[in-house]
Amino acid sequence: MLKFDYNDTEKKTLRKMYWNSGLVFCSFNQVKMEANAFCLTMAPALDELYSDPKERNLALKRHDNFFNTHAVLFAFIAGIAYALEKDKMTKGGVDDDTIESIKVALMGPTAGIGDAFFFNCVRVIAAGIGIGLCTTGNILGTLLFVLLYGGSQLVARYYLLRMGYSMGTSFIDSLFGTGLMQSLTKSASILGIGMVGAMVATMVNVKLSLPISVGDTSVELFSIIDSIMPGLASVALFFYLMHLIKKGVRPIYLVIGILVAAIAISFIGSLLGA
Repeated sequence: MLKFDYNDTEKKTLRKMYWNSGLVFCSFNQVKMEANAFCLTMAPALDELYSDPKERNLALKRHDNFFNTHAVLFAFIAGIAYALEKDKMTKGGVDDDTIESIKVALMGPTAGIGDAFFFNCVRVIAAGIGIGLCTTGNILGTLLFVLLYGGSQLVARYYLLRMGYSMGTSFIDSLFGTGLMQSLTKSASILGIGMVGAMVATMVNVKLSLPISVGDTSVELFSIIDSIMPGLASVALFFYLMHLIKKGVRPIYLVIGILVAAIAISFIGSLLGA
């Protein structure tokens, strides 16, 4: 059994963070995904560390940026973020950009690990045991599935939160001792930017049809553009939306605007095609 040595304040904060982390999908949305839940999970830590309400509000807003990973490994990143925030307030060794860069850099790898282990391994094993009992009319099949699949996640989330906090604290101390903090910050920023680029390529998909007739031949303009630079329309849309967000436009308005524009373009296209 793993043991962690914390003072009473840390125990209280981690206990609150654990229960809050269980609400990861309660406020899930397509704009910021798990951001609201991550902000809620970090709230007890920020209440502990920030005595100035203005600084605490800024930290809460910072942790409410886009975030998405596996629901269990979510707690591990929250534990690391708690350690980073504590180091920032007590030693001044890290800054806001470093904390955000490390969060973004960990989203992708932890999502892959969590999906592979819990969704593709534990879930399948638990379902196999449960289905075997359920086929005989035994209600224990359902109960065992919930216990094995759900219970394993509850236990893992408890220890991963504490592991993240402990590893984060010791890791930061070792980095400062060897002078590698600047390299870590730069590496995390590069990896974070790469993760954002990968997310744009996989999650933003703009497909338009604009045929141009030349004699008896019809050419798709956007097919030619995609053959030269794949995903150019998706990247252009992404940066345009980022520009609007920086101008103060709320993301929900952009989502509605894209939906309306897509319907309008499809309707116009069908009329022209007719």
